[in-house]
Amino acid sequence: MLEDASSRVSVIVPIYNAGKFLRQCLDSICNQTHRELEIILIDDGCTDGSPAVIDEYAARDPRVRAVHKENGGYGAGCNRGLQMATGKWVSIVEPDDYLELTMYQDMLDFAATFEGQMDIVKCPWTEVARWDDPARTSTHPCQLASRMVTCEKPFTISDRPMLIATHPSIWSAIYRTDFINEKGIRFIEYPGAGWADNPFLIETMCQAESIIYLNKCYYNYRIDLPGSTRHHKTDDLVTRPFDRWVTMLDVIRRLGVTDRKVLAAHYDRGFTYAHGAEYDDGKDNPLVVEGEKRIFGMMDPAIVEHMCELPLNRLRRYCELMGRPMPAHAGLARGAYLLGSAKSTVDAFGLGKVVSMVAHHGLITVTDKIKH
Repeated sequence: MLEDASSRVSVIVPIYNAGKFLRQCLDSICNQTHRELEIILIDDGCTDGSPAVIDEYAARDPRVRAVHKENGGYGAGCNRGLQMATGKWVSIVEPDDYLELTMYQDMLDFAATFEGQMDIVKCPWTEVARWDDPARTSTHPCQLASRMVTCEKPFTISDRPMLIATHPSIWSAIYRTDFINEKGIRFIEYPGAGWADNPFLIETMCQAESIIYLNKCYYNYRIDLPGSTRHHKTDDLVTRPFDRWVTMLDVIRRLGVTDRKVLAAHYDRGFTYAHGAEYDDGKDNPLVVEGEKRIFGMMDPAIVEHMCELPLNRLRRYCELMGRPMPAHAGLARGAYLLGSAKSTVDAFGLGKVVSMVAHHGLITVTDKIKH
């Protein structure tokens, strides 16, 4: 709708000890070309200098609302912001990330080109690697940017299930506030960061009736530093990816989603989590093996065995742990999928751009990292 271009956006920033990056984050929000913002800064019991920075920005910009509360975790902070939000749209920004200055205006202008109410406007993001060393810091578009094109009409998750197969990037989107409230969508209030974004991703994407996708990166996301997630010190951290995947599946089932493409996309995310756990904590770690068996046992084998998008080593691991034979012709099916995917990418983006991406990054597919 045309009115979207001038609509207010409520920007929620849940903050816990983010002093090192907080000013860059807040400057990138306050200096947006779209000025109609409500900026809700949630101090979640910070023990560093973040509260003073929050109050400083609130004192000099009337659009900033400062909230100081006891520590309750990422989900509780986001929920407090959702409760306060008065804008037509709501956005969530993590305090150690930063935005391109035209992000909200471009997303709203895009929404205004469509008739009717949109529930979600989604974009890809830029991954900022090795951010602790300015001499080695690099940036590159996320995997999604090379796999999806800007949409011409609204869609649902059944049309583009890839949006739940890749990183649960809830922050590279804006959500219509009435949609969030009408569906009763809120974060689960896990302690700490808790991967609370995972269930929120499913709640929003699987209930939205009108999603639009603009294939331009506006959100700059600091990915995990190399080795920073290796060898977790507590059982909870080892098993958390599996626990959250199960919670996401519970949401899918509660919502009555039976589309095989959507289920396959969620399975794909589960295989990514399993592979990450193997890398971080060891393929033979009893907790990892137990977690893999748990989530693999909740998957429909008829769907898994036809997931050509699944790397063969992951399918092989599934078959080993589930005591199933490797599907016949799995290698041929995987090869055909890769050739088809490459052709689709070239058709969508053009050979020149694909060659440029390969030359710049070495590979189109980048490591899927999760920051929590």
